[in-house]
Amino acid sequence: MRFELFIASRYLRAKRKQAFISVITIISITGVMMGVMALIVVLSVMNGFREDLMSKILGVNSHLLILSHEGSFARHEEVSRRAEEVAGVIATTPFIYSQVMLNSPGSISGAVLRGLDTATAGKVIGVDTMIKKGVLRALDELHGGLPGIIPGTELARQLGVQPGDELSVISPQGKLTPMGRVPESRKFRVVALFDSGMYEYDSSMVYVSLKEAQDFLGMEDRVSGVEVKVTDIYKSDRIGEVIAKTLRYPFWTKDWKVMNRSLVSALKLEKITMFVILIMIVLVGALNIISTLVMVVMEKTRDVAILRAMGATAKSIMSIFMAQGLLVGLVGTIVGLGAGLGICRLLGKYKFIKLPADIYYISTLPVKVEVLDVVYVSTAAVLISFIATLYPSWRASRLNPVEALRYE
Repeated sequence: MRFELFIASRYLRAKRKQAFISVITIISITGVMMGVMALIVVLSVMNGFREDLMSKILGVNSHLLILSHEGSFARHEEVSRRAEEVAGVIATTPFIYSQVMLNSPGSISGAVLRGLDTATAGKVIGVDTMIKKGVLRALDELHGGLPGIIPGTELARQLGVQPGDELSVISPQGKLTPMGRVPESRKFRVVALFDSGMYEYDSSMVYVSLKEAQDFLGMEDRVSGVEVKVTDIYKSDRIGEVIAKTLRYPFWTKDWKVMNRSLVSALKLEKITMFVILIMIVLVGALNIISTLVMVVMEKTRDVAILRAMGATAKSIMSIFMAQGLLVGLVGTIVGLGAGLGICRLLGKYKFIKLPADIYYISTLPVKVEVLDVVYVSTAAVLISFIATLYPSWRASRLNPVEALRYE
């Protein structure tokens, strides 16, 4: 062990007459520990919320959409086949989007009609896990002579319908007749409900089979677009560019990051903001490190002078007090990491913090620890502790041994 580190560790173990310095040292360690612990827990909870939210969004929506500048298009099988040949694409499925009106006895509501291919939709989006009180395949069958429809749970509550009830769907586009364009109306049988956990979707969307949507909207064999699932969601934009180049005009692509740009930006900004705010706690610990070192330098003036007289260089003196401050920062960081990761483990395992599910659509606090967050927090805490040692250590290295020993 280098003598600088040995002396620094001895200075941390203050004697009875310097007990006050030991108290401030403990406070410094506690300040760094609390900051690191708070950062780990808060960032992990935010990661959990983000992952839960994104899983729900990507459960309803695909990673990538293939659309046409000309609107709806035919030969979607060929488009899907060519898209699946692109590296990074897992599966594709055609879809139809359209605005409709829903009418039930005593209630009416606007909604988004979504036609999907029950054979391939489950390979691209997580619709199978969202279906309640029924199965997705029921859309392909007639029920009492009526085609099936699956509304969201919130929408079903607004309309007062349950599986087995009838629901009238009105398309504003309508049919072109000798009397002009007349709204198209058709009765459907509610065969199931879906619950995505996102109020925006559960209160405004209904599912029908792709063929039924084409027939109801008069689209023949055309579709609104093709949904794509990719291997890496964070490379979806690059994969989309390759697909667009492969298919060429009039096709273009739009990935989930563009569709949810404001939400993704808000989550990222919120995480950065929380990191900056909570790092202030570490700064409080760093200020305590400065005050501790300043008092130690004042207390150890004679010791510093003797060391200088024995041949210790100014660099060695500076290293002693820098090592002392760094030891405080390292101990606080390690203890804080242990406490933060321990709390995250307890939150993830026992889920003792409950949330109102009717408001947040999650019953417990989600937690996800990311290695990069742990690295950033640890690095920031140690770096701040190191910066806090610079001024007191520099002042100690500037002490004149002659002046320090003159009145001893």
